[in-house]
Amino acid sequence: MKATKILRSLSAPNALFESFSTSSAPSISMAAPRSVYVERSLDEDREKNAESPTDKKYRAEKSPPSRWEFVAALGVFLSFSLGLLFIYLTMPAADYEILKLPRTLADLRLLKDHLASYARHYPAKFILGYCSTYIFMQTFMIPGTIFMSLLAGALFGVGRGLFLVVFNATAGASSCYFLSKLIGRPIVVWLWPEKLRYFQAEIARHRDKLLNYMLFLRVTPTLPNLFINLASPIVDIPFYIFFLATVIGLVPASYITVKAGLALGDLKSVKDLYDYKTLGVLFLIGSVLLFPTLLKRKASV
Repeated sequence: MKATKILRSLSAPNALFESFSTSSAPSISMAAPRSVYVERSLDEDREKNAESPTDKKYRAEKSPPSRWEFVAALGVFLSFSLGLLFIYLTMPAADYEILKLPRTLADLRLLKDHLASYARHYPAKFILGYCSTYIFMQTFMIPGTIFMSLLAGALFGVGRGLFLVVFNATAGASSCYFLSKLIGRPIVVWLWPEKLRYFQAEIARHRDKLLNYMLFLRVTPTLPNLFINLASPIVDIPFYIFFLATVIGLVPASYITVKAGLALGDLKSVKDLYDYKTLGVLFLIGSVLLFPTLLKRKASV
């Protein structure tokens, strides 16, 4: 009897352990799916926070220009500067203290009075120097080309002045296009990241009628011409479309500026060139140019 009681007392803890294990088994089996759920939610958060390859590439490009790109840009700038200096040194003698890039309308009036006789005596040399300066400024994004356009109207009249302005602006914009194609991508991404994304999306939307859309941008002040010149090769706009849009699209605004140069003495501010009436006319012309694109999009829808 004593042996039987001892065996029962020894087997009781095992039975208790087995009953505890059996009763706790369901709770363990219910806890397993919860841990899996937590792991899955963590994985989803990691996937959401992970950068896509496009974002990584964009983030890598959004950095200042490299040392090689800076040296290349500096080399091109120095080459153009030496060429411009050579042209000025070969021109007939003049009062170089007065010859400077105009920054205000007062500077422009003084320059116009000084250069009027010079342009009459040395027309070929003067036009060569004028065109070289305009293209240099347009290529390297130096402010002040609007004063050069006003000067063309004041010295040459509407006809010849308009031809000179459109020719120089197109040549300078084309030179800026190829310069940006060579070393401009990190600069544009660094300076205007959001504007570049917007421009790229709009180009993709108007790819079927790209010339019409580029004409609209050139005629209207929707985007600055400086940004268009730099960003066009980056968003894969073909050069022939860029060239045609520049030649044709710059005519209306250039005509307004050149014509204002005839009455340079009456002009009080550069802002007076583009009042609400003038802007309305430019947007009307741009809307007419953009109409075929909108019509085709409506038909496709």
